[in-house]
Amino acid sequence: MSAPTIKDAVRERYAKAATHARTGAASCCGTDRSASACRGPITSNLYGETEAGEVPELALRASLGCGNPTALAQLGPGEIVLDLGSGGGIDVLLSARRVGPAGKAYGVDMTDEMLAVARDNQARAGVDNAEFLRGEIEHLPLPDASVDVVISNCVINLSADKDQVLREAFRVLKPGGRFAVSDVVVRGEVPAQVRKSIELWIGCIAGALREDEYAAKLARAGFEQVGIEPTRVYEIEDARKFLSAKGVDVDAIAPQVAGKFMSAFVRAVKPQAQRCCAPQCCE
Repeated sequence: MSAPTIKDAVRERYAKAATHARTGAASCCGTDRSASACRGPITSNLYGETEAGEVPELALRASLGCGNPTALAQLGPGEIVLDLGSGGGIDVLLSARRVGPAGKAYGVDMTDEMLAVARDNQARAGVDNAEFLRGEIEHLPLPDASVDVVISNCVINLSADKDQVLREAFRVLKPGGRFAVSDVVVRGEVPAQVRKSIELWIGCIAGALREDEYAAKLARAGFEQVGIEPTRVYEIEDARKFLSAKGVDVDAIAPQVAGKFMSAFVRAVKPQAQRCCAPQCCE
């Protein structure tokens, strides 16, 4: 029997989270499963009262994001939006309301349990201009140049092939389309063992990129106007209880961690015209 992959582990984690959301139980990966521990400095207080009132309570319980991309993406009426790793559907439903009846919001997720929760939330919210598709963010089930905006909420860091994810995002965007995601990023170098401990706390199966790595990968995928804006910096004190339970000397690693792990809003734009590399382009 082959060893489980990162993708298998992510799928299992989100399947359990969907089940916990339905039962009203806390859904997290640490040993402390209380709601306050699970929805601490990472997943708490991401949505305002107005936004929370626009979606069912189940959508909020199923949210495992680290930001609020719909608030930062500046969505306009009539736009077509795609959410990578849409989970329980909160960002898809909020996006659908932002773009209005003339627009549409798609969500792509590989976990059947989360798709069921998302479709349940859609029915409860009475949102008609949304659609949830089963698929992997490395292989999006949408045609080329079909969406105006790609959003995501703390999911790309979980992929084992982030270059492929970014290539796919670039492919499905229309020329001039926007990449506007919330994700976990790292500022500067962090020793491997320390990084592993912090990532366990942040997302259980995280693989966060450094800021410069993220920008370079976006550029290689073809994007321009890349920007990375920190939205929430994770302090070592926030993780003290979790890390101490794992046998980590928090005081010893604090100087190597301070200010380095954060949620960030990552922006980029697909160029209006594709560069031509064929001989006739220079004629």
